[in-house]
Amino acid sequence: MKIPTIIQAEKILSEAEKLNPGLWINHCKTAGHCAREIAEKCDNLDENTAYVLGLLHDIGRREGVTDMKHIIDGYNFMLSNGYDENARICLTHSFPYKNINAYNGQSDCNEEETKFIQFFLENTEYDDYDKLIQLCDAISFPDGPVYIEKRLVDVALRRGFNDLTIPKWKAFFNLKDYFDNKTGTDIYNLIGISSVSDIKQIKSI
Repeated sequence: MKIPTIIQAEKILSEAEKLNPGLWINHCKTAGHCAREIAEKCDNLDENTAYVLGLLHDIGRREGVTDMKHIIDGYNFMLSNGYDENARICLTHSFPYKNINAYNGQSDCNEEETKFIQFFLENTEYDDYDKLIQLCDAISFPDGPVYIEKRLVDVALRRGFNDLTIPKWKAFFNLKDYFDNKTGTDIYNLIGISSVSDIKQIKSI
């Protein structure tokens, strides 16, 4: 697995902030924190690797204010630096449901880029790092970890809702169940959110 060191990853994100400052930087920092805390309780995951992958999952935003294009921009940037695993995460993090049309937002990729992303998704078997960063992306606000419900509704309000949004939401909730089982606890406890009995996951959508 080829990824940057923690120091290198933090430098890459710092340089990206100078190119395109915004809330996405702290979102990435939150995702990195969540990934590290959850990975620490998983026998098959390395917490430092998880932190680096979470920290740089949105690195494509260094290129400017874009929508789906940040996925392919991140992939190309990380690949050009020799970090294959980070490049992979840049593509997979937005797609717990493997359909490019499930993306919440505008498709500002060209036809060739769009076909490549879909081909990549269809021909990639997600490992636990892919799944972990997908989950952490869905529980990370710029000011800290949040319940999945809050993050998903926030994204829908900002970027819209389509026919595949519900299957995608279900995929996110399945990821939470998966990592609850792997860690042997509610992952909210690991990332600093206390479980609240009157906040229920929407599993019957």
